Amino acid sequence: MMDQTELALGEREFERIRERLYDVAGISLSDAKRTLVIARLSKIVRGMRLPSFDAYLDYLETRGTPDDAQDFVNALTTNLTRFWREEHHFTHLVDYVGDLIKSRTTQSSKRLRIWSAGCSTGQEPYTIALSLLDAWPDLKRWDFKILATDIDTSVIAKAAAGLYPDSELNGLSPERARLFERTSDGRVRIPQGVASLVSFKPLNLMAPQWPMRGPFDAIFCRNVAIYFDKPTQGEVFGRLGHILAPGGFLYIGHSENLGAGSTGFRLVGKTIYQSRVERAKDAA
Repeated sequence: MMDQTELALGEREFERIRERLYDVAGISLSDAKRTLVIARLSKIVRGMRLPSFDAYLDYLETRGTPDDAQDFVNALTTNLTRFWREEHHFTHLVDYVGDLIKSRTTQSSKRLRIWSAGCSTGQEPYTIALSLLDAWPDLKRWDFKILATDIDTSVIAKAAAGLYPDSELNGLSPERARLFERTSDGRVRIPQGVASLVSFKPLNLMAPQWPMRGPFDAIFCRNVAIYFDKPTQGEVFGRLGHILAPGGFLYIGHSENLGAGSTGFRLVGKTIYQSRVERAKDAA
């Protein structure tokens, strides 16, 4: 059997890990994350039968595959989420989409696009779909799609399955709980008519170019930027502003602010910003 004593994480090794994660994903690890790093990466290091974190980093830099690189990122990302988290965002979204429905009266204008950036295990984009279809059933006849992305490929796979433990419904009203299907093994499932609206894709927000071009009527990027430093936050929020439709809304986390990326936005509610930027000429 392998030695199960705790792997030591030296200062230089920790700095190498921090630099790699920042370079690859834009995520800034604080000193307080040392214990998390040891716990999560130790499993990988032991599984590869490597003697140290240094040896693991050397492997990634010289012989590692794209899957190895993704495993590194997956291990160090945090995926705390739940259905109807920060409920006021969904209340605002329902009202906003109601206004869009009234204004988009022709068949060609009945297009709705929403992006959940940093979707984790799927509760956020599914809440968007459940909330909107429950309030506005006519959206079933619209060209309505939700893009859901995350840098962590393991949570994307879980999200796409649309299956959750029954405990996910704890705290929800009976009316909301009835929007889910029950399975024979005691889990809950996202109904197919809802799940079909959501496309899950892996995406690194630090990529030089994003494959989608928009425009999006609304973007949820909540509790993602808290892992970025200030310059990176400003860059990401600025890019989001240019892929939003003029007048579209950006929803961010309760402890976040736009900082240097606030140009072109106006604050309209608690962590809700409206775009007043004309879209880039090359967008489609």
